[in-house]
Amino acid sequence: MHASRSHLPAPGDADALLRLVAACRAPAHLPSLRAAHARLLSLLHPSHPSAAPARVKLIQAYASCSALPAARAVLESSCSLYHGAAAAAATVCFNVLIRALTTASLHRDALRLFASMRPRGPAWFPDHYTYPLALKSCAATKDLLLGLQVHSAVARLGLDANRYVAHSAISMYARCGRPEDAYRVFDGMQHRDVVSWNAMISGFSRAGLFERAVDVFKEFVALQCSLPDAGTMASILPAMGSAKAEDILFVRKAFDEMQFKELISWNAMLAIYANNRYHVKAVELFLRMENDGVEPDSVTLATALPPCGELSAFSVGKRIHEIIKRKRMLPNSILENALMDMYASCGCLKDAREVFDSMSSRDVISWTSIVSAYGKHGHGREAVDLFEKMLGQGLEPDSIAFVAILAACSHSGLLDVGKRYFDSMTCRYHITPKAEHYTCMVDLLGRAACIGEAYDFIRTMPIEPNERVWGALLQACRIHSNMDIGLVAADSLFRLVPEQTGYYVLLSNMYARAGRWADVTLVRSVMADKGIKKLPGASIVELGDRVHTFHIGDRCHPQSEMIYQKLDELLQKIRGMGYNPEVEATLHDIEEEDKEGHLSVHSEKLAIAFLLINTSPGTPIRVTMNLRICGDCHLAAKLISTITSREIILKDTNRIHHIVQGACSCGDYW
Repeated sequence: MHASRSHLPAPGDADALLRLVAACRAPAHLPSLRAAHARLLSLLHPSHPSAAPARVKLIQAYASCSALPAARAVLESSCSLYHGAAAAAATVCFNVLIRALTTASLHRDALRLFASMRPRGPAWFPDHYTYPLALKSCAATKDLLLGLQVHSAVARLGLDANRYVAHSAISMYARCGRPEDAYRVFDGMQHRDVVSWNAMISGFSRAGLFERAVDVFKEFVALQCSLPDAGTMASILPAMGSAKAEDILFVRKAFDEMQFKELISWNAMLAIYANNRYHVKAVELFLRMENDGVEPDSVTLATALPPCGELSAFSVGKRIHEIIKRKRMLPNSILENALMDMYASCGCLKDAREVFDSMSSRDVISWTSIVSAYGKHGHGREAVDLFEKMLGQGLEPDSIAFVAILAACSHSGLLDVGKRYFDSMTCRYHITPKAEHYTCMVDLLGRAACIGEAYDFIRTMPIEPNERVWGALLQACRIHSNMDIGLVAADSLFRLVPEQTGYYVLLSNMYARAGRWADVTLVRSVMADKGIKKLPGASIVELGDRVHTFHIGDRCHPQSEMIYQKLDELLQKIRGMGYNPEVEATLHDIEEEDKEGHLSVHSEKLAIAFLLINTSPGTPIRVTMNLRICGDCHLAAKLISTITSREIILKDTNRIHHIVQGACSCGDYW
């Protein structure tokens, strides 16, 4: 499209000019549009049959070219030409401009233009296209009073039965905090299509009434009046942030039965899995997308990367990085930060740093991600250096950045540095500490054996300590055998979260460490009486495009016989290096008479043996666990790394253990 008049149609060719006007769809086309407009004015008399359609096309074109004042000028210049007989044409012009204003999020301007219609006379009367646009702008501006007035006018005119009007009214009431009024409109509809259901599901989701949203979704699927579409999946997504397992299963079944799965639907289902920590399902769904030839967008990839990191699914994460590079999606801070976190979670600190160093611009989130990565790997000094570099570049750390640096100090025993940052956060940056900051400080003090100071710190907290704060103290008491304060922490935890299994196990282990076996039995008895069962330890590994899960004593895997043979061979070799099973660790998982036997079949050991069988020499071993690693498995992994010359990366719920030739990045400070 060019601005030169020499490219305009010959004089008198009004139809060609109108085609040119219709083709103007971007600001760069504005000069050509203005030239065509000038030529049309000289060709078309206002009474010419093509004049009215020309005005509509001009308004549309100016709006598309982001020249809304010019579109408004065309509308105003046309107003004097319309009278009763041309009411429909006049209303169309207004509708076109109002739609353009709503599309540009100029909702107040749209409402002002809407309000100006009726005072002009009967030719400018709103119709069933105008009212939904007005209601949409009322929803966007949360103008409930005007929305009520518009909806009342709709009802008086008998237009409330119109589906488009009803959809807009549902959205308006929901966005304005009146979900029950939205449901009354929905319930009063005689004929509902998929858009109606989507509007109501979205309405309840927006209002935070997630169970109601899921109920409407289920009703819609059960009635089978029409099939869910991409809009349905997008509407239910906000309601599935912390969903029940059966609801996730129901949504997945509906997704599988959809005839046409647009990318939005795939992205929504992927996000539902990722948001609910169904990491294996998320990775499997992404792989199915690949197999089905569905082309991912940046949203897909940003959603799939965190589950890859959580599972240490390095090969899938690496493939996503290749897709990002192939599609030339960078720079994109969301994707780059997600890539950094994925590599760091997979134990690939070098790759995470390469992503960070290659970023054209870095915000606080980017710096926080790399600080956190170094901290989780036990490289506390490097994390501190990076944090200081961020400050040196004039970036102001936020609340999350301080969590990252405090956690890094805690993992590396940098007690004085951590204290200094906590004081800096409150005094220099005036950030009010949250529970997670206090948890980091208690963990920092506790790991450094300052148990009394940690307890005093909790007692002087200006907010009520939560379970994570007391949990950090109890863990420190177990490590350092401080029974008195440990019992205080345990008592507080059992009042706060009486059904939380992990804290009973911690207390039991603390008694065991002190040799108080009667108390161990008592704790286990209380657990049995309350029906509390310990979360079974699980270790997850990636091999090819499959994720394998192992449990303690697992013999369900097709390669079980080979795995146990390999494990026996490994244990025999490391015993020759002085390995003696840490029997106390059995209390971390299970209590049986044959403690050494049960230690030897912990899920981490089975997972390591499986990967040693199925990967070539030199390939790093990556294992993700759902609990903290026990001391015996940590020791065994260090020795196995020595005899096999393999890097072993063990990610537990607290940190990453990167083991090379018998040395762990945690420095045994965990």
